Amino acid sequence: MEPITVMSVAYQIDGQPYEGRLAFDPSREDPLPGLLMAPNWMGISAGAEEIAKSVAEQGYVVLIADLYGKSIRPSNADEAGAAMMPLKNDRALLRKRMWAAYDLLKNQEQAKVDGSKLATFGFCFGGCCSLELARGGAPLQAAVSFHGTLDTPNPVDAHSIKGSVLVLHGASDPLVPREQLPAFEEEMNAAGVDWQLTSYGGAVHSFTDPHANVPGKMMYDAKTANRAFTAMHNLLDEVFRD
Repeated sequence: MEPITVMSVAYQIDGQPYEGRLAFDPSREDPLPGLLMAPNWMGISAGAEEIAKSVAEQGYVVLIADLYGKSIRPSNADEAGAAMMPLKNDRALLRKRMWAAYDLLKNQEQAKVDGSKLATFGFCFGGCCSLELARGGAPLQAAVSFHGTLDTPNPVDAHSIKGSVLVLHGASDPLVPREQLPAFEEEMNAAGVDWQLTSYGGAVHSFTDPHANVPGKMMYDAKTANRAFTAMHNLLDEVFRD
């Protein structure tokens, strides 16, 4: 296997420029499953690229969605919040941007993607985005959320989910309100979705982010991160099995 290539991929939404990142093994000529990655609230970043590379090494083509636009690259929490909140408050707009990235993943020509094997995964705000794309009826085999919020303004949309759903949650996460968990379970059950929710004891928000270091609030947890990524790969192995 050659080193994973990460390249910029330009696209447009409503005439405005966006620029995602595509991670793939250039030595692979066979079509591989495609994964749409929704990054955390910092958007396109070096940290997001490192995650995409590590996942692509497992035999996937990974596209990091640009959720904010080419010119918006937050450098701190205030800027990230200002970029994120309009999307959290307008789920139709959020879904539109995820759909655009989904179409780009399927149709880009830099790496061969098996269009019958597509899934999405995301982190924090990106976890919310991945779930919303699934609720929007995208033809996905799986949607995975790492320490993401679970609320949605239209729970009935879960009836449009076509694949499996996996939520990987820090049991001590102060940024995901506890009442969202039973509401999510009720939403999934009412729609007959194939879903799993794993709560990791002692883990708080951002447990997959090596740079997270706010004790009791946002902290990296290597053991929990490894368990969570293993859970995602196990699900992907299952849903992509020929």
